[in-house]
Amino acid sequence: MSGVRIGIDFDNTIICYDKVFAAVARQRGLVPESWDGLKTEVRDYLRSRAGGELAWQGLQGFVYGKGIGGAEIYPGVREFLATCRKAGTSVYIVSHKTQFGHQDPDRVDLREAARGWLRGAGLIDAAGAALAVGNIYFEDTLAAKVERLASLQLDIFIDDLVDVFEQPHFPKTTRSILFTQSRPPHPDHCEPIASWADIHRGVFAQ
Repeated sequence: MSGVRIGIDFDNTIICYDKVFAAVARQRGLVPESWDGLKTEVRDYLRSRAGGELAWQGLQGFVYGKGIGGAEIYPGVREFLATCRKAGTSVYIVSHKTQFGHQDPDRVDLREAARGWLRGAGLIDAAGAALAVGNIYFEDTLAAKVERLASLQLDIFIDDLVDVFEQPHFPKTTRSILFTQSRPPHPDHCEPIASWADIHRGVFAQ
């Protein structure tokens, strides 16, 4: 695997926000006190109510910024990155992340918040860190994200969103791993894998 180039999305692929979204939504009184749903369930619940889209955007702005410290790393990510490092595999983060969130009065820099989280998780700026700071890219749009990953000439890209792989300029030579627990159907060109342990096996057991 030496010389192989792997790209990974950030939000909901490396970092899991499920618990922090539910906790902050409860704190803000946006969901019942007993609520314990996933991020997508919080979103759908809010959007089903009057004014819910603005409430959702405000919640996102806080969680991705000031509240990011409450997010967790997905199980298996550390082990995968450690194997990449040992194998001489280059790893890049390529994420669609605007600098500032919608409905965020504090104007927190979301990209710096993400780098801070990566630093706190020991994934950058640490001895033996799995990722180089220069290999982290945050882009303003989905199209720019795909352009970036295409320019990096990646062998593999891992993302939780089908939309990324369905972009017309997504490189056909890049293996598409869809990090998802949802049921099929999935696009034929995507390889749905439900856990990082299975991604690890699928990439390094070739």
